Amino acid sequence: MNAQQPPVAEIGIIGGSGFYHLLDDAEQQHVPTPYGDPSDAVSVGTVAGRRVAFLPRHGSGHALPPHRINYRANLWALRALGVRQVLAPCAVGSLKRDLGPGSIVLPDQLVDRTSGRIQTYYDQGAVHVSFADPYCGDGRSAVLKAAADTGDAVHDGGTMVVIEGPRFSTRAESQWYASAGWSLVNMTGHSEAVLARELALCYTSVALVTDLDAGIDASESVAQEAVFDVFARNSERLRHLMLRTVAHLPEQRSCPCARTLDGMHLPVSAADRG
Repeated sequence: MNAQQPPVAEIGIIGGSGFYHLLDDAEQQHVPTPYGDPSDAVSVGTVAGRRVAFLPRHGSGHALPPHRINYRANLWALRALGVRQVLAPCAVGSLKRDLGPGSIVLPDQLVDRTSGRIQTYYDQGAVHVSFADPYCGDGRSAVLKAAADTGDAVHDGGTMVVIEGPRFSTRAESQWYASAGWSLVNMTGHSEAVLARELALCYTSVALVTDLDAGIDASESVAQEAVFDVFARNSERLRHLMLRTVAHLPEQRSCPCARTLDGMHLPVSAADRG
């Protein structure tokens, strides 16, 4: 987008499994990108006086499995609309018994166990962005303030391991992850987070626990139907938390995310000039 034009939206929310709708009164934006089409049209509306863009990660009706999501197109489309701060609710399995189904967790670290996924915009040149702390500190603070407003319990901190999918983990795998001290397991969070960082976007993951992973409860295994059911029962709660968080996000960014590309450049493309 042209740097002189006002942004269409300043905040983006990427909805996870079962989270396909956010704004009741929104306009639809179809945003082409150099990387193909995003998962769906982007809905744009106003929340707490801020312009917000919503994109369902898996598309309407969960059409896209984790390994087929066009993460590059999704993040690029949001940035092209003017988005600079992204909230990313997602469904996760728990690797800790005290984080049962229905828990909301604000992870502060992640581990990548995917394979073969595109996870960079930079196919040429030596460009290495800092990723030691994958989530925005200001975004995480905004979620915690919103949770205090609503009285909702949010667990602050934890490591999310992102697996390839679309299958769930074996018991041995989930026991391995738990033994490393990791808290959550997910299938979408890594490519999304690192691509957001490459675009100098603030990115905050908000994880809803839908199940105990297979190695944590020896008598049970993870089933898709149960995962979707827990997420559906908590989707309105998560939606309300996201809307409250918008009001707490800073209007001017002073976090390190905004300075990620200092001395570097975005990939050259006619689709983005901002």
